[in-house]
Amino acid sequence: MAEKPPRRAPVEAERYTPELLQCFLVDLETTSHSREVWALLTTLGRDLGLPCVDFICASSYADFRKTLFIRTSYDSTWLNTLNADPDLHKWSYFRSHAMYHLTPIMVGLEFVDEYIHIPARRVEVLKEAARRGMRAGFSIPLRLHAPPQAALITFTGDHAKREMAAIVRAHGWTMTTAAMAAHQRYMMHFSAEFPTRNHISPKQLELLEKIGLGLQDKQIASALGISVSAVRQRLNTLMERTGLTGRAELAALAMSMGVLPDPLYGPGDDASDVLIEMDGGGIHRR
Repeated sequence: MAEKPPRRAPVEAERYTPELLQCFLVDLETTSHSREVWALLTTLGRDLGLPCVDFICASSYADFRKTLFIRTSYDSTWLNTLNADPDLHKWSYFRSHAMYHLTPIMVGLEFVDEYIHIPARRVEVLKEAARRGMRAGFSIPLRLHAPPQAALITFTGDHAKREMAAIVRAHGWTMTTAAMAAHQRYMMHFSAEFPTRNHISPKQLELLEKIGLGLQDKQIASALGISVSAVRQRLNTLMERTGLTGRAELAALAMSMGVLPDPLYGPGDDASDVLIEMDGGGIHRR
């Protein structure tokens, strides 16, 4: 494993934000894996007296059931049975607030009277969470390529309403900015780690790139110096390991993993082509 680069010293112009946030962001710059980002988030939570951290991300903004992953800093197995009930599951803060809104929100039993009306059974879930040290928290809705992807990071602890409100007044800026930056960095690493999680070999990655470029089997065989039969065999294995069913889905995967650049954000035919939009000055290209 490559040696981790040392934390850089911010220049004076960077020191106008809270020191805790400065340290978090500078450390975030050095991360090379999603687990390192998660470690920074949980450390921040503990430093603020909010040790219970949740991170949930949905791969489809339009369909909350397509959850990409859930990470928690605590044993959340007690929620499994409760979340098996779809009527109860839909009242989570992620599904009832973060899927539709961008505003950070106070959560937990201490703030239940300030939230939209929720069923009594969901209140019982909040009571159980409070018994487990999660009485009040602060949730930050997040977006990436929004839509479609939505996420939520929540910092929670065993605090009364007044105590929690004081924490947010003092550190709300830090938590919000840290969550937004961590989400982006986490997802960058998470996408890059896809081959490792799914045991995709370098040769299969090479094939994925060619498919993403729109090449057909004969063209791929020629480019890789293998037979068409070998291309198809490798393709079948790749689809089995990714759970995808066609070339279009594989091409989309190649883009999301960063194997190919996203054409929406790439330059035009001329790499030096820059779009300039000026209020009152029109649109120009340079």
